[in-house]
Amino acid sequence: MASTHPRSRSGSPSQPPEKKPRLEADIEVTVPPADVENQDAPAAYQAPPSSSKKQPKNKKNKKNARRAPEPYSHDDILSREVIALLGEEYAEAAKADNLDWEAPFEQSQQLELTVSCLSPSTGESLSIATSNERKWVIVTPLSMPGERIRVRVYRHSRLYSHADLLEVIEPNPEWRDMSLVQCRYFGKCAGCQYQMLTYEKQLELKRQTVVEAYKNYSNIPPELVPPIQPTIGSPLQYGYRTKLTPHFQRPPFSFQKAQKRGDAPPVEGKPDWLKIGFHEVGTRNVMDIEECPIATPVINKALGPVRDNIIKNITKFKNGATLLLRDSLRPGSSSAGESSSSQSDATVSIAAEDGEHICVTDQKATVRERVGDMLFEYTAGTFFQNNNSALVPLTSYVRDAIFPPSSTSPPASGEKPTHLVDAYCGSGLFSIMLAPHFTRVAGIELSADSIRSATHNATLNSLPSSQISFMSGDAANIFDTVQDFPRAQTVLIIDPPRKGTDERFVEQMLAFGAAAVVYVSCNVHTQARDVGMILRKSAERAEQNGGRKYVLESLRGLDLFPQTAHVEAIAVLRLL
Repeated sequence: MASTHPRSRSGSPSQPPEKKPRLEADIEVTVPPADVENQDAPAAYQAPPSSSKKQPKNKKNKKNARRAPEPYSHDDILSREVIALLGEEYAEAAKADNLDWEAPFEQSQQLELTVSCLSPSTGESLSIATSNERKWVIVTPLSMPGERIRVRVYRHSRLYSHADLLEVIEPNPEWRDMSLVQCRYFGKCAGCQYQMLTYEKQLELKRQTVVEAYKNYSNIPPELVPPIQPTIGSPLQYGYRTKLTPHFQRPPFSFQKAQKRGDAPPVEGKPDWLKIGFHEVGTRNVMDIEECPIATPVINKALGPVRDNIIKNITKFKNGATLLLRDSLRPGSSSAGESSSSQSDATVSIAAEDGEHICVTDQKATVRERVGDMLFEYTAGTFFQNNNSALVPLTSYVRDAIFPPSSTSPPASGEKPTHLVDAYCGSGLFSIMLAPHFTRVAGIELSADSIRSATHNATLNSLPSSQISFMSGDAANIFDTVQDFPRAQTVLIIDPPRKGTDERFVEQMLAFGAAAVVYVSCNVHTQARDVGMILRKSAERAEQNGGRKYVLESLRGLDLFPQTAHVEAIAVLRLL
């Protein structure tokens, strides 16, 4: 049975979930408490009528559009996958004939296609369309391999075009199961890509993302890459996200001008131009979102009052803004225990309550989370992982990688690790969760706010400063502070921003020579690049100076964001 999908108007493709920078860059809006209203149940969505129009050509924009994509960006990853599908030889021939930017299809042209494959990195489908013996790739959201689809082209790029999914003519029943979808906005909202897939299939795709990233970005000989292990699943596949940042755009200029003249019409209720939520698929347009099934219950409970407050005060805003909703344990609850935070809880803006959980909306408020036996407090506007349910599996896997079972081969040195260096430590998640297993722990982080939280969290969990310490600064500087750590018994954890680490850090890391390195990354493509650089430079050092070199011992994904194409990757390196 054919199914219809709402089109995505022209604009930028959706981006994978951002993990960092550590400080939130968007404007956060504090929302006072409000009464909670019940939300409507999810409903089936309908495809709206078409509004695609052919865009006039702009020579300046066309020139700018032909710039090479930023390395390791969404567009760069997609471009490489397109070339792999077409074949390197075909792509080079198109470039030689100056046809690689000349799409054989018009803007708004409708096509019927059979999906060739799914891009595991972006969650979008790739189909090969042919016109006058020319092959061209069509990138479409929300469609599965083998499906026959009807699409509308809306933007061209090098060797491919983006298109809206209008209809699934022949679904792939082995992949697509629309009864699994739990969100009434799925297919319109850009947040999720995989709700129609079983969770087992999602984990398979995320493993394939790791495989493809190391194949295309690491430059590591295949024989040196260990078999990619199955992706570690999230205990919760819905109701897991502990942070949401919906946003809204500024009032129209015409309304703002009328306000200045004093003849603006009164705003009663929610004006048609006000949308509070997330981006539509394939666009930068904001769509209304009244509930989000992947968010925790207390955040969904708060979303209605937060929206109502913006609607009530919209005439006071000159610009759009990003809202902050964060799940926190209630101070003094049995889960949170006794807090030593200096912040007065009376000053915290609480948008909703749900048992032991509250939703805070002030970026300066203190958020409390329990991970296993440890309690963490941090400033709401700073970085902390957004899926609490997956943090014990994540930190447990890292612990077991550092201290493998006795049945496996012991470290080359034969010595048990006693010291831990945590680069990019944030609020101290890995340092504090792993501290009971080490004699000394040292962490570093660029954000001074995060370092204050990490130091506070160590005290909160009764970890003495003689055992664990944190400093603010560039990650590469940490090696100067741990020169007394015994190299053969030291483990290094790297958990950098999406852009990965840099050559300066790698050089100092190699000079330090920790016995083991665990690289955790929210961007497996930059991780693959960095791990490849570590292995190459380490091999060069070993060849020049003798001694040991790093090898890639294991590689595995972990799912922090179910229903999306994003995957966290964990690489373990040993000095052998």
